[in-house]
Amino acid sequence: MMMKKTIFLFVLIISVTTVFAQKGKVSSAQSYKDAGKLDQAVETIESTIDPSNDKSDKTLDWPRTWEVRGEIYQAVYQSKDANYKKLSENPLAEALKSYQKALELDDKGRNANAIKIKLTLLISDFTDQAVQAFNDNNYDLALQSFKQILEVQDMPLMQDDTNAGVVDTVIIFNAGLAAYNAEKYDEAIKYYEEAAKHDYNGARTFELISSSYILQQDTVSAVDALQRGFEKYPDNSSIMVALINIYLNSNKVDEAMKYLQLAIENDPKNASFHFARGSLFDKTGETEKAVEAYKDAIEIKEDFADAYYNLGAIYYNNGVQQIEVANAVPTNQPDKYEEEKNKADIDFKKAVEPMEKAAMYAAAAEEPNENTKQTQLSALETLKTLYYRLKEMDKVDEVNAKLEELKQ
Repeated sequence: MMMKKTIFLFVLIISVTTVFAQKGKVSSAQSYKDAGKLDQAVETIESTIDPSNDKSDKTLDWPRTWEVRGEIYQAVYQSKDANYKKLSENPLAEALKSYQKALELDDKGRNANAIKIKLTLLISDFTDQAVQAFNDNNYDLALQSFKQILEVQDMPLMQDDTNAGVVDTVIIFNAGLAAYNAEKYDEAIKYYEEAAKHDYNGARTFELISSSYILQQDTVSAVDALQRGFEKYPDNSSIMVALINIYLNSNKVDEAMKYLQLAIENDPKNASFHFARGSLFDKTGETEKAVEAYKDAIEIKEDFADAYYNLGAIYYNNGVQQIEVANAVPTNQPDKYEEEKNKADIDFKKAVEPMEKAAMYAAAAEEPNENTKQTQLSALETLKTLYYRLKEMDKVDEVNAKLEELKQ
């Protein structure tokens, strides 16, 4: 009987010693972390949760194991040592997983307050990682980081009387922005819609929702998003412009004109709106109205090269059409032919001044680009034809010289 008690006591001592030895490894891992020896810290803590280690069952379900593991992987992320950085592909994700496991195992909540503090610091690390990843064009990692911030914020432990019901719209919007840049448009729409629900970033958010749908070739949903934005922000010109552009691209001229008229009423001194109106009238063949709209644009912005070009193009095209009328006159009516041809010359002469100004202002653009260069080239080519037509050969030579210079 005495022998059996001794054996039982001996087994118990061995069992308790094994437990303490394994839990001692968790303490060792933390000590390595505190001493900055992160490679040893990772190796030691991983051995305590390794299922192939027959002793890990003593620490695998111990909340403290996972809490320490979270601290270690957070330290790996924060380390400036490139070799330690290689210890984990995504240390913050490992840290979050560890803290979540610690909370799951801590059914009495003994370590909840300590872990809450660590999760708060983890949000800061995730934010740092998200910003850095976004700046490095690593939009997938940025998106994952923003999503993990939201995941932490939504944990019951992180909710209290001071932040109950609070929505982090900045993080939600940035998650949408990261998803958009990662070309994950469904996720982008989800986060943008959530941001819009809380009025974050105003009309711009609805524009981004629309843009996401456009990139998915879903024009109907894109228009719906803009219309919802317009209802909420009726004085926002960018929403109107986006709607106008969609309708123009869809050849829905009447709808485009409706919103364009609203845009002009809202911002009558916006030369671009008048120019767009002129383009619409041009498209529908209402040239007289187009001329007035282009003149309105020029009155507001006197160096509006494209408006001058389009105005000159109307006069030029009128002249071309009148030449066709003249050419249709029977050969036995020379006087009638000259009369009709002279009408064409009147239109050609009217085209000269706006074309000259288009070329001049395009050349003098403060921020020259391909569009201004193309406007200048087109205006000069048209002027060459006009001067030749009007027998102003010295000006033809001047234009040719400018064209050669531009093409060099």
